[in-house]
Amino acid sequence: MTASRVARIREHVVENRDTVLADLAFAVVWVAAVTLLFDLTGGPQWAYHLTLASGILAHYGFFASLDAASHAES
Repeated sequence: MTASRVARIREHVVENRDTVLADLAFAVVWVAAVTLLFDLTGGPQWAYHLTLASGILAHYGFFASLDAASHAES
């Protein structure tokens, strides 16, 4: 790997660190909540997987609403 490529990767990581951490936190909380819900209710496996996959839509909806709220304040 060339030095310029390493520098670009390092710059990209530094610029996006907060976003990546927020995405990771959302994913961990979503999976934990869905797993807990289905452990308590004993729902079917297909519904469990569908609910986990719906986390993608929930992620974009949640962060879009945060973005809209932050733009509304300013």
